[in-house]
Amino acid sequence: MTFEWPVTVYYEDTDAGGVVYHSNYLKYFERARTELLRTIGVSQQRLLEQKLGFVVRHMDIDFLHGARLDDHLKVLTRVEEIKKASLTFCQEIVNPEGRSLCKTMVKVACIDNEKMRPTAIPQSIITEFTHGDR
Repeated sequence: MTFEWPVTVYYEDTDAGGVVYHSNYLKYFERARTELLRTIGVSQQRLLEQKLGFVVRHMDIDFLHGARLDDHLKVLTRVEEIKKASLTFCQEIVNPEGRSLCKTMVKVACIDNEKMRPTAIPQSIITEFTHGDR
């Protein structure tokens, strides 16, 4: 399944030329992953209360075409791989015509926030990703 999250490019997202500054694509991707978790009932706040968190372990990113001020974009997100303590996401930002502007492969690790060590992803989250409807 592919999860879609809308993004509008604001002035604060752009550089002096009106093009989205490269680091802001990372924010768009992060927000889409967070919203995907919300759609399956996972609260980041509840995870923190359980001393759990997801951290980016690795990222490959391709900047293909620049987005501009006032563009209406979609972030497409799907889970590529589920392991005991990590999730790998494929994400893409597209414009209304479907043109790919930026792509990334992101591996996030589940960690124990007190020990700062990898820990198993809660089974309820794995079940939602493998059997849930989105």
